[in-house]
Amino acid sequence: MTSSTRQNISSGSAYEPLLGYSRAVRVGNQVFVSGTTAGSPDGPVGGADAAAQAREVFARIETALSAAGATFADVVRTRVYLTDIADFDAVGAVHGEIFGEIRPSIVILAVAALAADDLLVEIELDAILGA
Repeated sequence: MTSSTRQNISSGSAYEPLLGYSRAVRVGNQVFVSGTTAGSPDGPVGGADAAAQAREVFARIETALSAAGATFADVVRTRVYLTDIADFDAVGAVHGEIFGEIRPSIVILAVAALAADDLLVEIELDAILGA
């Protein structure tokens, strides 16, 4: 892939064409993963458990990274949005399970709301292949 080649990666979400975005975009050796939740038509995967939602989010992100030719080892920055800062430790522990040795930069923020009331966690990240 040349540095000027763009690869849009879809999750198949109906919102992607509606809102005009991709789950992830790879340009050259950089991958940018959109804010990802555990949402599903039947409610969030993981129910009302923020750590379980975070595990599902990371599984979805891993699929997007793989489609871009990347892995968690390539991740250089994560951004975690929580609807309740009390979930900081639980979600942070899930982040640590994945990135303990990789140690990307991180920000964890509490926000007023996500796209649906039952979503507790949204995560986005950036990766650089070969970094």
